[in-house]
Amino acid sequence: MRIRNVVVFSTAVFAGAIAGSLIGPHPAEAVGREIIELQRDVTTLLQGQKDLATQVTQDHTVMKTLIEQSNDNVTKLGSTMGSLQKSVQDVQANSGARLDTMSTQVQGLSDNLEEIKSRLGKLNQQLVDLQNSVQSIDAKLSGSAPATGTANPTTSNQPTTSLPSNSSAAPAGPAPSADTLYSNGLRDITSGKYDLARSEFLDYLKYYGDTDLASNAQFYLGEIAYKQKQYQDAVAAYDRVLSNYPKSFKLAPARLRKGMALIELGQKTSAVRELREVVKRYPGTEEDRQARAKLKELGVAATATR
Repeated sequence: MRIRNVVVFSTAVFAGAIAGSLIGPHPAEAVGREIIELQRDVTTLLQGQKDLATQVTQDHTVMKTLIEQSNDNVTKLGSTMGSLQKSVQDVQANSGARLDTMSTQVQGLSDNLEEIKSRLGKLNQQLVDLQNSVQSIDAKLSGSAPATGTANPTTSNQPTTSLPSNSSAAPAGPAPSADTLYSNGLRDITSGKYDLARSEFLDYLKYYGDTDLASNAQFYLGEIAYKQKQYQDAVAAYDRVLSNYPKSFKLAPARLRKGMALIELGQKTSAVRELREVVKRYPGTEEDRQARAKLKELGVAATATR
């Protein structure tokens, strides 16, 4: 539009100049010179128009190139973002598996600590019993010395050697020790040998069902069933922890895991009830945090509304 206006204006000036030269009293030479100048101006204007058109074309080409480059960059950025999102999802999935493994290991360490405390208590009791036995043996030896004073020294030493051997004799049990069974069970469950760990924890409950760690063994039977996707058996195992061991420190984990197993069975109402019990009974614990997160994921409130 601008170029067309310039050309129209130039043509009008040129026509006006010619008309003026024809009407006015200017000499022929002056008119001819003005016509030449006007022609030169018109030529200059036309060249400027051509140059401007060329510049516009070049600018258009540059803009087109820039737009194409921008589109390419946006496409590459979208591809990069997609790859990054996939990487984040992979990291989250791997982190979830690692956290599950770490949770089992932490529980194992906690149980080992409880086991060590239990062992220390047993060792202390054994030392007391041993001390009492030694004192009893000393009392018997000192009481039997006057009766054997007239006997041969060789024969008088015989009862002394026979007493320790009789006191140390003990019948060998048919099952491994409680410590061995429990430690082996923990080792095998953390290494993924679930069938072997189940057998060891069942033996522990069979022979040592009244010990402090019996509730732990029962809890790990539930964990093994859960990991093998036998969710109904897992619920039953967790229920035994809750009903048979009211003082166990595995009550909160057992109720939480029971709720998780019920979710896997599709029993949402029962699962929500168990998870809310965790929130109610064990506030501020790690189980409370996990129960609240799961309830939020299910789209229900952490506490029942009246």
